[in-house]
Amino acid sequence: MAAPEERDLTQEQTEKLLQVQDLTGIESMDQCRHTLEQHNWNIEAAVQDRLNEQEGVPSVFNPPPSRPLQVNTADHRIYSYVVSRPQPRGLLGWGYYLIMLPFRFTYYTILDIFRFALRFIRPDPRSRVTDPVGDIVSFMHSFEEKYGRAHPVFYQGTYSQALNDAKRELRFLLVYLHGDDHQDSDEFCRNTLCAPEVISLINTRMLFWACSTNKPEGYRVSQALRENTYPFLAMIMLKDRRMTVVGRLEGLIQPDDLINQLTFIMDANQTYLVSERLEREERNQTQVLRQQQDEAYLASLRADQEKERKKREERERKRRKEEEVQQQKLAEERRRQNLQEEKERKLECLPPEPSPDDPESVKIIFKLPNDSRVERRFHFSQSLTVIHDFLFSLKESPEKFQIEANFPRRVLPCVPSEEWPTPPTLQEAGLSHTEVLFVQDLTDE
Repeated sequence: MAAPEERDLTQEQTEKLLQVQDLTGIESMDQCRHTLEQHNWNIEAAVQDRLNEQEGVPSVFNPPPSRPLQVNTADHRIYSYVVSRPQPRGLLGWGYYLIMLPFRFTYYTILDIFRFALRFIRPDPRSRVTDPVGDIVSFMHSFEEKYGRAHPVFYQGTYSQALNDAKRELRFLLVYLHGDDHQDSDEFCRNTLCAPEVISLINTRMLFWACSTNKPEGYRVSQALRENTYPFLAMIMLKDRRMTVVGRLEGLIQPDDLINQLTFIMDANQTYLVSERLEREERNQTQVLRQQQDEAYLASLRADQEKERKKREERERKRRKEEEVQQQKLAEERRRQNLQEEKERKLECLPPEPSPDDPESVKIIFKLPNDSRVERRFHFSQSLTVIHDFLFSLKESPEKFQIEANFPRRVLPCVPSEEWPTPPTLQEAGLSHTEVLFVQDLTDE
């Protein structure tokens, strides 16, 4: 089960952790994460910084982690091929060899003592890698100036980048460390490394990274691979999920011999790459299947969420509709109650009905919209408003209405208006002692 802190990592950060673990050989995932966090999750800076940690050299990027960069070189199955220098032949050859032996011994002894003493005066400038890509480009230019442009395609990037690309592409990585001061370097580069058949093999079957050990980048790789002599070649590949040195070729080797040795190393380890390709394909298929399952789950989840959302909206719509209906009922009930109270108030305010023998009384017969008839007496001096209030107080009368007379046909101004701010009296309206008036329903208008 993943640790709590690992569950907080993104997929990209997890992949970077695995890459750093493969490229550096750090077994602790916590240490890999600590190293990446020190370099703001920059793989190039983190791995390169591991190269800068050798023999107590301070880190260029950040405070140094606990272990230097290393490729797995402890496997007892590493194929090693060392070409010894040819022995002198004949009396002349042995004589020259014996004469030059003291001089060579003295030269290399003095040179080693000088280099050892120089370390106490000033640090080896190669111990600090400040521009790894610049070191590679500088070596490429000097190589082409000396040996021409017919050479294997150099990987134009740092050692850690080459390791990462070889791992990602599942290819062999051939590393060449160039010893500028070694007596066999010139012949190897000119006659072996630049041979057409060697160039063809390297360009078609592997990545090729090279640098001089006089450059800081090459020196740091030299400290990691621990070569014994020059020319030095190391074959690196992804094996058991770690970048591993599977072959070491040291000494002056001829083109045909180099091709045979490289071919032998690749054939002996090809099954690991095939197995890794199958595992990677299986992992990719598993990842695709998991992604498809996740997408199907998310689609199902979104469909369920959409259904639930629609249900909520439908419930909310029904609730609002019920509230609206309830509010309408309450409003209608209040309106009817207010109407009834208004009718009762109008009825209470009506003046008493005149007696039939009153000469100033008017008998009016009202024909209601429901074809019923209502009869009542009013006084000539009373306003037409009284007629309206009487009809309004009746239970069977409509809420809104107007009163019409037939001879002549006209609408009586019973309520105040712009034309009649004060409604006229019955006498002013021209009503006779007996009238038949019609009530016109205006409720729906």
